[in-house]
Amino acid sequence: MDKMFKPLVQLSKGNLKLQQALAAADRVFELVDRDAEVLVTPGCLTPEMIEGRIEFEGVSFGYRPDKTVLRDLSLLIRPGETVAIVGSSGAGKSTVVNLLMRFYEPTSGKILVDGYPITRLSLGYLRSKIGLVLQEPVLFSGTIRENIKYGKLQASDEEVSRASKAANAHEFIVSLQKGYDTEIGERGITLSVGQRQRIAIARALLKDPSILIFDEATSNIDSESESLIQDALRRVAKGRTLIVIGHRLSSIIDAERIVVIENGGIAEEGTHEVLMSKGGAYNRLYEAQVDRLVTGNKNLT
Repeated sequence: MDKMFKPLVQLSKGNLKLQQALAAADRVFELVDRDAEVLVTPGCLTPEMIEGRIEFEGVSFGYRPDKTVLRDLSLLIRPGETVAIVGSSGAGKSTVVNLLMRFYEPTSGKILVDGYPITRLSLGYLRSKIGLVLQEPVLFSGTIRENIKYGKLQASDEEVSRASKAANAHEFIVSLQKGYDTEIGERGITLSVGQRQRIAIARALLKDPSILIFDEATSNIDSESESLIQDALRRVAKGRTLIVIGHRLSSIIDAERIVVIENGGIAEEGTHEVLMSKGGAYNRLYEAQVDRLVTGNKNLT
């Protein structure tokens, strides 16, 4: 019986591994079969300077034909303005960023940067003018210096240091035994979440972008790290168009304008004080988050 059941168990495990391999192969071949992005195409525009004026004109988009995420969205962000975009999960906050970066194309409407349709701008040029910091920063196995210089490969050590200081990362980096030459491991595993975010901010600043986007960049960090990142945001916002996609509302209260997205469109916009006085969608989001914090603190005690 023992000799009979052992091969049967091994055979069942083999089928499981085969099914996992087939599922993985489907994803690999789906990626391989995609058309490569063309960063520079003939006739594309590369203006000498981008001020950072962003316009969404009647933009609609859905990841699937049967589900629309954005519906006829119109939004103007002025050069040098700090705008926070908030809303419930799945409302379409990150979709706005994906469309601006041309990771996806809108199904209708158009997006303009400084009056130029982004479809007319060279894709490589457009992305070189936008700095993006994600909720989960992409870090590589290597030194801190190499990870920061990924934003601008030809940057000097002085430029790296200057970007790190602006991102409030320089102090903790030089406190490490090997400083900027410290190996951080795959995905920055040897660093805290807040430290990884500050390195990602330094990398984005090294590009000296006209438009800077923070997509949920403070949602998974502690209060001290959030304070340091908020200080860095206030410092780097000068002269740049800053878009903050916010889940933790404490990170967007100081924005010049807060845009609330609901049901695929703009439900409200204004400053924190104005939106709170309206008692609408933003007020509900704020109070729900405060209630969760209070409940969490009670559970801890």
